[in-house]
Amino acid sequence: MSLQKPYNRLQISGVEIRLRELGRKLNLNKVHPHKFRRTLATMAIDKGMPIEQVQQLLGHQSVDTTLQYAMVNQNNVKASHKKYIG
Repeated sequence: MSLQKPYNRLQISGVEIRLRELGRKLNLNKVHPHKFRRTLATMAIDKGMPIEQVQQLLGHQSVDTTLQYAMVNQNNVKASHKKYIG
């Protein structure tokens, strides 16, 4: 909902504008909704959620899109390497 009359539903651009304003007030650079989606995807994968479930959560048709969202945690890569390869 909008904070101003006529209290209509916020458009995507309205959410982006409010997040950027909040980011500026907190001295955070480049705050936008997709950053939260990327963080969610990365954290879910880091905690062991199957990529197909993350795909469904984000509403992606292709798992390739989901893989582009998630950032690889280098500590997890090292731990997996040690676990599976030695």
